[in-house]
Amino acid sequence: MRVNDWLIKITDDFIVLNKPAGLLTIPDRHDGEIPSLQTLLKKAYGNIFTVHRLDRDTSGVILFARNEAAHRYYSQLFESREIRKYYLGLVTGQPEPPQGSIDEPIMEHPVQKGKMVTNRKGRPALTDYEVLETFGLYSLVKLQIHTGRTHQIRVHMKHLGHPIAVDELYGKAVPVLLSAIKKKYKLGKFTEEERPLLSRLALHAWQLHFTDQNGLAHELEAPLPKDMQAVVSQLRKSKGPII
Repeated sequence: MRVNDWLIKITDDFIVLNKPAGLLTIPDRHDGEIPSLQTLLKKAYGNIFTVHRLDRDTSGVILFARNEAAHRYYSQLFESREIRKYYLGLVTGQPEPPQGSIDEPIMEHPVQKGKMVTNRKGRPALTDYEVLETFGLYSLVKLQIHTGRTHQIRVHMKHLGHPIAVDELYGKAVPVLLSAIKKKYKLGKFTEEERPLLSRLALHAWQLHFTDQNGLAHELEAPLPKDMQAVVSQLRKSKGPII
């Protein structure tokens, strides 16, 4: 794995990458076989400090600090909500209303380890959402999180009744198949089994907006990855032309 292939921006103080899905942000003793972005970065660049995290199956833009002063600065930016974080997600169904805020506290599930739930006893959590396109089965949604709770978007979209597609914890682990989108789909002559268009969580960290220590404003973006883009393209085709 070459971390340089994922590089979006690098300075003396920070490094921003487009994390591939399936990669841990930091090492996990329960997932020892799975490589972590932090470990790969340390091999390539030496000192690396974790500022925030993305779930293993979430792709997209992520920032690491390169020295202790930068770590303090960016950690404080996240803590004081001065970094704007935007995501793109494919959710099941069509959220109504198409734009709104989910202001629901989140806490750990009382029984199921590693799972979160909305509960008034939890920590404050705020997510804004906006439906960009709707396709019946799925909708493409832009999301902005104002807090950084574990699994926040996934929990909030479940609360709304429209979980993120292919979410085994908060929705259904069913992969997105072309046969479910295309009405006259047929398997190829020599194909025994259909390959999914998307078999991981349909969530992508799209943009980070922040001001660095020198007062420079940055708006950094990771384009939608190929698997999610393939699904969106097929959904657009199946929807037909807009008249």
